[in-house]
Amino acid sequence: MRSGGPGGARLRRWVARARLTSLRTTFTVSFAAVAAAVTVLVGFLSYDAAARLVRVDQQTVFEGVVQDLLDEVRHSALTPADFATADTDGGPRDELIRPSGTVVQVLGPDASVVDRGHPPLPVGADDKRTAAARPAGQLVEHRDVDVGDGMYRVATVSLGDGRGAVQIAQEFSDTEDLLRELQQRTVLLVAAVVIAAGLFGWWLARRITSRLVRLAGAAEDVARTGRLGIQVPVAGYDEVARLGRSFDRMLGRLAQSEEDQRRLVQDAGHELRTPLTSLRTNISMLRRIDELPPAVRGELVADLAQESRELTDLVNELVDLAAGQSDREPLQRVALADIAEDVAVAARRRTGRAVTVRVSGDTVVDGRPGALQRALSNLVDNAAKFDRGGSEPIDIVVTGMGAPGASAGAGVGAAVRVEVLDRGPGIAEEDLERVFDRFYRAPDARSLPGSGLGLSIVREVAAAHGGDPFARRREGGGSAIGFMVGSGGSGRSGGGGEG
Repeated sequence: MRSGGPGGARLRRWVARARLTSLRTTFTVSFAAVAAAVTVLVGFLSYDAAARLVRVDQQTVFEGVVQDLLDEVRHSALTPADFATADTDGGPRDELIRPSGTVVQVLGPDASVVDRGHPPLPVGADDKRTAAARPAGQLVEHRDVDVGDGMYRVATVSLGDGRGAVQIAQEFSDTEDLLRELQQRTVLLVAAVVIAAGLFGWWLARRITSRLVRLAGAAEDVARTGRLGIQVPVAGYDEVARLGRSFDRMLGRLAQSEEDQRRLVQDAGHELRTPLTSLRTNISMLRRIDELPPAVRGELVADLAQESRELTDLVNELVDLAAGQSDREPLQRVALADIAEDVAVAARRRTGRAVTVRVSGDTVVDGRPGALQRALSNLVDNAAKFDRGGSEPIDIVVTGMGAPGASAGAGVGAAVRVEVLDRGPGIAEEDLERVFDRFYRAPDARSLPGSGLGLSIVREVAAAHGGDPFARRREGGGSAIGFMVGSGGSGRSGGGGEG
């Protein structure tokens, strides 16, 4: 069931807005997710590297202190008194404490505490055996020992000969506390960056999709009202702006096509009324044909034949003109000189007139042969119709201009000029600007057969091939009417032509 009326229109706008909002949300979430992933990765790697460096550095310092103590007790016969607190500066104890604030505790031969550390260090069974050990420099190392409110690394080194041992300890819990604080700050920074990225992504998505919303609104207005002249908002030079400009150009082309179709229907309806009225009148006379004199009867039949021919020609040209607006004939390499020869042969056979062809330069172009032949045939038929004396031949002049045209859209390889010359009555100056209009017929030509569509078809074909039609008066009388192919619309447009 289709929704109609204002309620249906509002529903469609809401659905479209919801879809755009979904796009905006998707963009925002995606932007925030990418920023979060990058920030988390950088934060994790930074924290891991910093923590590793701090721990390795702390461990290296402690191992250096232990190694110094080992070297000292192995090379010197030291006693617990040498590590007493009362030693002067520069003693063994001071050398142990100075590098890293190491805690030192001295054990006697029986593992009793001779000099208590600050804080006191625990003495285990291994430490007691080490204090009574005979070799000097025997090492016992403990990790993660809970001392008071902190965690310590503890190493016990024997003095040798059962003289006791020295315990040294290094606190690492304060370092871990520092690293945990760094970790918390990193998490907070990551969260702040993610929130900021989300807000920025939302702002950026709104900025981008706002133009899409306006563009979608314009499209909905076109679909709802059918009016193609709606102004499309275009701003900027990015992809959205290009889409807006392309949509605006598309609406312009559609509006122009609609206007051309409307004008064609109106003009065709106007032109069809005259022959149809005449035919209807003559057909009504056929009911009394037996009552008519032979001369009137013959005139009636001849008039019917003439009107039917003109109606047939008019319908055929209308079909050609309408088909020309959406011609799907493929482009191909075409020699206009060959087309001119074919048209000349057909014109000689049909009219009995002398038709000559003059060619110069390269006349090969990329074009649609059927449309080009139709346009050139219309020009020759127009010349034959108005040059009724027939004292001189009709000339077809095809001139290759050499340089490629500027019309990339038409796909034309080179500019070629096609011109048909006759010695008819010529063209009045006031008719020069209108001879290529649809259904226009000069006052002198209204008594002659024709639909007024022949030269308008020439204009359509020329425009489709990147060119323009032209018409001029010839010196000595007559007309020169033709068109350019591949000129990029630079041909001299204007009047001339009788019809």
